[in-house]
Amino acid sequence: MKTIKSVFFVQRRAFSATNVNGFVKQYSTDASAFAQENVSQNSTSSTSSPITTEMESDSPITAYKKRIALGQLQQDDYQMTVVERLQSLYNKIDSYEPPSGTVNWISKTFGFGAKNVENKPKGLYLHGHVGTGKTMLMDMFYQHCKVRRKQRVHFHKFMLDVHKRVHILKQSVPRQYNVRKTQSFDPIPPVAKEISNEAWLLCFDEFQVTDIADAVILKKLFTELFNCGVVVVATSNRPPDDLYKNGLQRGNFVPFIGELKKNCDVVSLNTGVDYRMNTLPAEGKIYFLTGDGKAEEKIDEIFQALIAEQEEQVIGSRVLDVLGRKVLLPETCGAILKTDFDFMCKQARGAIDYLEISKEFHTVILENIPKMTLFNKTEARRFITLVDTFYDNKVRLVCSAAAKPKDLFGAGDISQKNYDDNRNLMDDLGIQEKSDLAQSSIFTGEEELFAFERTVSRLTEMQTEEYWNLRSSVENSGS
Repeated sequence: MKTIKSVFFVQRRAFSATNVNGFVKQYSTDASAFAQENVSQNSTSSTSSPITTEMESDSPITAYKKRIALGQLQQDDYQMTVVERLQSLYNKIDSYEPPSGTVNWISKTFGFGAKNVENKPKGLYLHGHVGTGKTMLMDMFYQHCKVRRKQRVHFHKFMLDVHKRVHILKQSVPRQYNVRKTQSFDPIPPVAKEISNEAWLLCFDEFQVTDIADAVILKKLFTELFNCGVVVVATSNRPPDDLYKNGLQRGNFVPFIGELKKNCDVVSLNTGVDYRMNTLPAEGKIYFLTGDGKAEEKIDEIFQALIAEQEEQVIGSRVLDVLGRKVLLPETCGAILKTDFDFMCKQARGAIDYLEISKEFHTVILENIPKMTLFNKTEARRFITLVDTFYDNKVRLVCSAAAKPKDLFGAGDISQKNYDDNRNLMDDLGIQEKSDLAQSSIFTGEEELFAFERTVSRLTEMQTEEYWNLRSSVENSGS
């Protein structure tokens, strides 16, 4: 297979990939990857890098026009109107300072510090389909803002950090009691204050809400952040009214939408043009080695990116009915299943289970595939069946594994337990150890070893862009 050089975007993340025989050698999610890899909006290369052609002192609109002049971006009149909105915010925050110090009863009573909050510029909430340039524009705005206390972060990671801060704060503050009632400590205000002290300009990529734990605290959290003078710029695939759509107890979440609209102007970026064309992670790396220490983090990033690409964005469990048998899938989101090897291959599963899963999910994230030997041939057989079934039904597969596909399964040294099991089975069947029947694949694992060669080939093909596009072709044809 020829070597393919591809550079592309998945939401915020930039992937730089050299794909050799279906495997990718590099994977980048660094915040500066856009500039470093010299990626243009429509994935065409240029001899000049944004880093060398743009000055830090440039305003967003100046930087945008420079990129067009250099051929790094295409002229897009609608996109220019959004850049003008970002430029307007850039001008406003240049002279803005959030309130400082603790807001005590005196300041609340007499309004000290309220003026700055009232004069706080409204942020921007950019929403639109994938590939319209939302993240590129926000990153350009963030790069050229002269604000010292600023942070650009994936929204999912931001909320994980919030929950971590809340947990630490709760652990450090003992529950207080008085004679009449128990006073529970509310950690949200001090956490919001802590965040605002670190950064008052927050730029969120992929603003989406899928977790009820996030949904229940968002209004309180962002009300406190906005009261602290925080300005928010965010990108999302969904307009605010569609956030947490069909989510559990959504009624408790809805007030947050009003708070968001009150503090951010909502701007649509649906131009009908997809500059990224193919944004699925198959063009980058979708097979990770658990030994590198970052496999779990990278898998989670891809999971969040895939969620953002679909209508259903609420993570939850689902029960499949397989010939009257209930199979509980703990972590699903729309047509995406996230699971692990133990659940799929160590438990009693068969082709019918994998077939039903392939009907319900177009993408499966399978974590922690171990190296297998004849000692694990039952699990290996199930894994072979899983790959065959997913391959036949064009299911997209994202994996983390202990080794490359070709090294996942081998004969290995037979254990004493495996030897004893084989001897007991031979005795039950009346087979002599030195006979020809003793060389049957049921004892030697020859069938599994042979079949696994096909599995390696299929796993390799399943990493390619061509394979990932097959599922879309099948769904569009209605077959």
